[in-house]
Amino acid sequence: MSIPRPEHPKPQFRRENWLNLNGEWEFTIDNGRSGQARKLFEDGAEYDLRINVPFCPQSKLSGLVHKDFLYGVWYRRKVQIDPSKLQGHVYIHIGAADWKSFVYVNGKLAGTHEGGYVSFRMDVTETVRAGENTIVIYCEDDERDPMIPRGKQSEEYYSHGCDYTRTTGIWQTVWLEFVPKTHIESVKYYPDPKQGTVLVEAVLQGTGSFSAEVFYDEAQERNFPGNAESGGLGKEPRDCLNAEAGRNQTNGRRPEHCLHNGGITQGAEPCGSPGNCVGQGSAENASGTVRMMLPLSEIHLWEPGHGRLYDTLLRFGDDEVHSYFGLRSVRMDGYAFLLNEKALFQRLVLDQGFYPDGVYTAPSDQDLAQDIALSMACGFNGARLHQKTFEERFLYHADRMGYLVWGEYGNWGLDHTRPEALYSFLPEWQAEVMRDFNHPAIVGWCPFNETWDVGGRPQYDPFIGLVYDVTKQLDPTRPVIDTSGNYHVRTDIFDVHDYEQDPEKFAEHFAKLVPEDRIVEQCMDRQSYEPGQPFFVSEYGGIRWSGEPESDRAWGYGNAPESPEEYQARYKALTEILLSNPKIMGFCYTQLTDVEQEQNGVYTFERKEKFPAEFFRGVNSQTAAIEEV
Repeated sequence: MSIPRPEHPKPQFRRENWLNLNGEWEFTIDNGRSGQARKLFEDGAEYDLRINVPFCPQSKLSGLVHKDFLYGVWYRRKVQIDPSKLQGHVYIHIGAADWKSFVYVNGKLAGTHEGGYVSFRMDVTETVRAGENTIVIYCEDDERDPMIPRGKQSEEYYSHGCDYTRTTGIWQTVWLEFVPKTHIESVKYYPDPKQGTVLVEAVLQGTGSFSAEVFYDEAQERNFPGNAESGGLGKEPRDCLNAEAGRNQTNGRRPEHCLHNGGITQGAEPCGSPGNCVGQGSAENASGTVRMMLPLSEIHLWEPGHGRLYDTLLRFGDDEVHSYFGLRSVRMDGYAFLLNEKALFQRLVLDQGFYPDGVYTAPSDQDLAQDIALSMACGFNGARLHQKTFEERFLYHADRMGYLVWGEYGNWGLDHTRPEALYSFLPEWQAEVMRDFNHPAIVGWCPFNETWDVGGRPQYDPFIGLVYDVTKQLDPTRPVIDTSGNYHVRTDIFDVHDYEQDPEKFAEHFAKLVPEDRIVEQCMDRQSYEPGQPFFVSEYGGIRWSGEPESDRAWGYGNAPESPEEYQARYKALTEILLSNPKIMGFCYTQLTDVEQEQNGVYTFERKEKFPAEFFRGVNSQTAAIEEV
């Protein structure tokens, strides 16, 4: 049976022993939220529909296309588990389910989770059994509840403006993982390019011998250039896991090392072989949290267009985890963003992660990689991942392709004027930062976007400031923007959103930044730019263009150009104003693709060109003034 989205969901923390549960599930809608009282978690309960997981019921790929509001949905399927799998812990993982989830195994509640964006797991060791098992997942959601972040999901019946089709329930892979009792709980990497080292911090359950081996293979550069000039994907991306069965085919043998060009090295030699193992360390009688500094015998820097990832093999008792990291550093220096101690202008594009047939979920793993390739073909070196926590597979492709991204959260819909909103926001934001800490592609965090007034009430500044503080405590290695666009409370970078379409007026907004450290910006009555602070135009452009002159179906910013030539002239003028300013560290153009009625993408919603990619690359690839300082 063909399994949708069969690839391993966590490329940076992969074990061999797992089972993909995507595919057909029984399904029923419970808008009255009475299903728990009616015991829909029991075997005999009636389910009247089928759904194709991991696609949301609003999507075409789910098989349902149910576009109305859904307040409660139930999923059920049978799973066979071999007795040999039950020697240690059994975890059920859900990549993401919007919003509140209840998981039942064999009629017993295994656990609950609140939050619609970040992956979570539950220990079901005590509830599973050998042979047939029944797994039931119930999800509640309400896009109009001010205590539930919805991102860009429409709170009205129809999509409108820059809000789009809703997502309810499961929208990422569901899977079982079989883990030894003594196992690795988590790992964090602290790479140091200057010293040529990586600090490995592992959290362990139980006591045993722990080891970490680091591998590097030059073939990933030869076989997958992944650079902005070529815009190519290299080989079709896949990893070392058997996609159909959701299991590794090593049969207990030492796994072959996965290359991030999408290939596999055959017969990888044990650590110590020339040109393969570049670092190793071990600790006996290890338990709790273990830290070890590993010198690297080869230095390969992660940078735009070149992932150059190091594979790692972690062992603890009978547990083996396959992982990777990138060797790079990021920091701010005056007005400049430094990557590996060199000024780099961030040429970003806004990516909202919507798909015509899958809504929040990409139809295939290849579609995730293709979006990055399309962006790079246009000369963008990264993206703001906007109003959504992107899945780990996307971040993996960004890592291997050398693509800069900002981690963001879908905060829209949350009433950030109320202090109690902290409880709806902070736990999942913390989970996102910790989940994605190791991805070299992530170069900054942005928990909020455009915190406009709600019901005439301003944002609760202590809430915004506290989230900034917590983010810096969780990750002191990256810059943090508290709330992109407005209204800043505490931020490492002052960013603005400016959709002025007239290049002359647009230039006036930043003309005094160089001589006077002053800007003209619409929200300056509520926020202040401090002279010398790094400056980022994190949304601009959004030029309305549906692929033809003015269209009734096209929604965008400002007046639409009357001809293709006018579009290209406007794009070039707006972009060069930002590139030429020596105190601007980056831009983010709105947006990569059209999304439903919002028709201002570089590509159509179906990922078709509106203009040749060479045009955008020619403009975007010009050397920025801040890179010449």
